Order: sequence, then structure tokens, then C-alpha cells
Amino acid sequence: MSTTTQLRDELLNLIQQQQLYQVVLSSPMEKNEATAKKVTVRPVKLKEGLVYQFEFFFDKKVLHKNHSLAEAEQLLFNMITLKYKQSLIKAEALHIHVLANKQGKITVKRKAVEQARKPAVLEHNRSKMRIFEEGKPIAFLVELGIMTPEGKVHAKKQDKFRQINRFIEMVDDVVNYLPKQKQLKIIDFGCGKSYLTFALYHYLAIEHHYEVDIIGLDLKADVIQFCNKLAEKLKYNHLRFLVGDIADYNDVAHADMIVTLHACDTATDAAIGKAVQWGASVIMSVPCCQHEIFPQLKQPVLSSILDQGLLKERFASLATDGMRGQLLEVLGYKVQMLEFIDPEHTPKNLMIRAVKPNKLVFNEKKWNEYKQFKEFIGVSHTLEHLLKPFLIKNN
Repeated sequence: MSTTTQLRDELLNLIQQQQLYQVVLSSPMEKNEATAKKVTVRPVKLKEGLVYQFEFFFDKKVLHKNHSLAEAEQLLFNMITLKYKQSLIKAEALHIHVLANKQGKITVKRKAVEQARKPAVLEHNRSKMRIFEEGKPIAFLVELGIMTPEGKVHAKKQDKFRQINRFIEMVDDVVNYLPKQKQLKIIDFGCGKSYLTFALYHYLAIEHHYEVDIIGLDLKADVIQFCNKLAEKLKYNHLRFLVGDIADYNDVAHADMIVTLHACDTATDAAIGKAVQWGASVIMSVPCCQHEIFPQLKQPVLSSILDQGLLKERFASLATDGMRGQLLEVLGYKVQMLEFIDPEHTPKNLMIRAVKPNKLVFNEKKWNEYKQFKEFIGVSHTLEHLLKPFLIKNN
């Protein structure tokens, strides 16, 4: 039996037995406005019975369409083998990872799931499915005290659980920008106790079977020791933690993804500067304590803001992060400013997420706008100095 025929029979059986609870398709073979960048599929219970809901993610919109079980089988098989390069099929006690190419070749990897789960029959108006779901024990969450061994999230850890899910949702949105068919080098600057570093490893290496080499960097030796012991216990063989400072870290020549969460003041600039220097495809940064330009702000036109300490502090933070994002856009990155977690959990909730397209093109218009704004408020900015070699090269 051919690989393709075996996959089709397996998919049909999973759907007929109602064991299929999620499919994620990514990396479309043809990139155009009519093709969704990502598609997720899940079972939904309607009045007329069980259907599979297809969720199509485009640049600026999301479309939903429901299909009967018979329709879903045919449509899914065609999309997995002909439309998308990567597919992850999640079923009870089994994950199937499919790689396909335009020449019709497919590679299938199957992995038994230790914690078998019932197929998810969902109500149509159900809240958004989390990537990490309560009720399904996940080893690193248990070890870090987020979950009980039975998969129940501790009451006092609900906020942290939501934060972890929010972070992985943000990673999931841009995972297609990461290189394919190679080991991914990822560095988490200022990793702390590394809840999100462990989550990132689990999502990429365990859930999606990427080959990774993830490094967590922090100044606290006791925290690093704890994280290394936990990584060893979990058998996360390609996750390691080092004691070190962001600005002084030069042990790699290339990185595919840089994460920096709540790095204080210009440490965020140091991390972003390293990311650009190393050619990172994805940058995810949650800045903290943006103090640098606060004492520099003296523009009289803005006196209604700058004469009030609280307003001046907020303006300085927004201006700092806006300039960071615009400098990345100057170099050709695609940048989004996102809400990381709800404001009631922490005031430091803005994430700068930048992805590198296939080719970086210097944006002269953004460069002129950046210079005008900087001159208007009368400040200098660390990130501009760190990126000076790239800015000079393109001017």
C-alpha cells in the first residue's frame, strides 16, 4: 500500500470513528491572496449533527466554513496532499505530521500520544480552543506547578496558564516564517524561570516535531541551574540554559528566532540588535522599563503631556516602542504591536512581533518618517546606534 493511500484510509477512519479533534495546515504551496496562510479544522456540534469547521486565516481576515464528515474527509485529504506543505493531524492517542511538496511526494511521521484523550465534540459557540488545554496533563506544566498530575490548572496559576497560551498563540501565527528543513536556533534572552521557554520547546519540538536548539539566557545562576535540571528531567535534549548578559552574548553567529520578555530598558534594544545582526526570521519582544528617552523629552509643543509626570512616562514608553518597531520596518521587517496579556495582569503588556520576509528591502519612506519623529521630540535612541551598520549600508 502506498504512503498516500495509507494516509487517506487512516484519515477516513479517524473521521468516521470521530477520533479526529484538530488538524492544522500551514505553509501553502501556492502563495496568493486567494490561499489561506493557515487552516485549522475541528469538530463542531450543530443542531443538525456533527460537522467539521474549517477556519481559514488570511492576512487581514478569518473565514469559517462547515462541512459534513464525508465532505471533510475529501477536502482535508486534498489540502494535506496538494495544497499545504505541512499538516498536523491530532487524534485520540495519535499525532500524524505530514510533509508534502509540489512534486507530489509526501512524508508521514506518526507519534503515539501518551495521554489518550476523547475526541473533542464542541459546541458551535464554544470559546477559542487553547493550544494547551486544561484536562490534558502536560509534563512541563506539571513540573512547573501550573497543572496537577491530572491536568487541572491550579487556581492561583490561571493567569500564568493564560499567559503561556497567549504566547504560544502568537508563536503559532508566525511559525511559517521560520526556516524549513533545518534545525532552528532559538534564543530566549532574560528567560527567568522559563515558563515560556519550556512552552516554546514543547510546542515546536514535541507538538510539531521541529528540530530545535533552544538556549535560555539569564543572569541568575540559581534559576539557570533549576531550568537545566528540569530540562534534563523532561528529556528536552535540545534545550539548555546559560548564565549571561544580553549585551555580552556572542556565542552564536546566527539565530532563527529571538525572544525577549520584560528585558529592562535598553536590554530590549540589545536583544533586538542581536536579532537583526544574526538574521532572525522572528523577533518577539515584550519591553519593560523604557527609561532611556524620558529625560531627553523637552519638546514645548508637547507640554500638555510632558508637564505631567505620569503622562510623560507613558508617552516615553509608547514613543520608545514605536521607534523600535519603525526601525525594524526601515530594514524591511513586518512589524505588529500586540497585546500580550490582559492589562489587569500586568501594565507591561505590549509585544513587538517582527517577522522577516523572504527578502529584506530597505524602506526609505519609513526611514524618513523615523528621522522626522526623532528630531521632533529631540531624542537619541540606543537601537538606532546598534543598527547603524545596517542603516549606513542601505543609505
